[in-house]
Amino acid sequence: MKLNKNVVFFLLLLFFAATSVSGNIRWHDDKHPAQKQTLKRIVIDPGHGGFPRAGEGNYGASSKYIEEKDAALAVAFKLQKTLNEILPDVEVVLTRTTDIFDNARVKANKANATKGDLFISLHCNDVNAIQHKEIVGYKTVTTKRKGKKVTKKVPEYHTYYTPNPAKGTETYIWGIGKNDQKEEAIGESNAGDSSIVDFDSHDPAQKVAISLRTEKYAERSRLLAATVEEEFVKQGRVSRGVKQRDDKGIWVLQAVAMPAILVEMGFLSNDEEAQYIASDKGQQEIADAIARSVKRYKYSLDNKAGIKTSGR
Repeated sequence: MKLNKNVVFFLLLLFFAATSVSGNIRWHDDKHPAQKQTLKRIVIDPGHGGFPRAGEGNYGASSKYIEEKDAALAVAFKLQKTLNEILPDVEVVLTRTTDIFDNARVKANKANATKGDLFISLHCNDVNAIQHKEIVGYKTVTTKRKGKKVTKKVPEYHTYYTPNPAKGTETYIWGIGKNDQKEEAIGESNAGDSSIVDFDSHDPAQKVAISLRTEKYAERSRLLAATVEEEFVKQGRVSRGVKQRDDKGIWVLQAVAMPAILVEMGFLSNDEEAQYIASDKGQQEIADAIARSVKRYKYSLDNKAGIKTSGR
């Protein structure tokens, strides 16, 4: 039976992709065995930061209780401490430790420079107040139509706003439509890795290998995102689910060369949630939920790799 040339080429690509891990691309050097620690380094990204200046940056949501940038940093410190306690063999680094603003590109570069295995960005949600209109009376208006005066009564409105009741947590992964950008980030990160031999971004086999790695990172990101929302529900929080923005994506998630999630910890536009997020108790509970999720995530990776752990 004769095979189509395109089919033959595709099969060859798959073959070379499967062998590239031990051939052209060496994800591990000869001094380290292939079966090693599945989660070595976690990058925590406290969203926003800094002070507003005209025309510069997005400094996040705000409430009378706390600002998003401050809530994100406070939870990040608590999450780092908790992870250090429950996963002492895992390094945890932050993209910022002070009230500074870095754009998404700088944050992604910082994360990639650490060669992290997992990226967690912390944010707070916000939504506009609900607008209401009610008729408070009528007024007479006179206009001209075809040279004649026409009078009519038109309603007068009173406009007022009430708080939007939206509440709950959301965890985002990068949009599937942004896989090309994710692959580019992984390729660029690999090109700068001294442990990889003869990296060639134009090699079709290596492109396939990077595509497969992107799929693996997407699967891991979905797993962790779902676990985070499960842990929030156990705490009694309202979960709005795992989401992605296919149209515009979330740039920092697709720009880091590792599994990545963005956690919306609640709505600062909701007074009840804003008070909770501003409290030490609330911040610690949020950190604990994410930390337990990461521990479950690591357990899953270790289990697939055949590494014995102490369990969840």
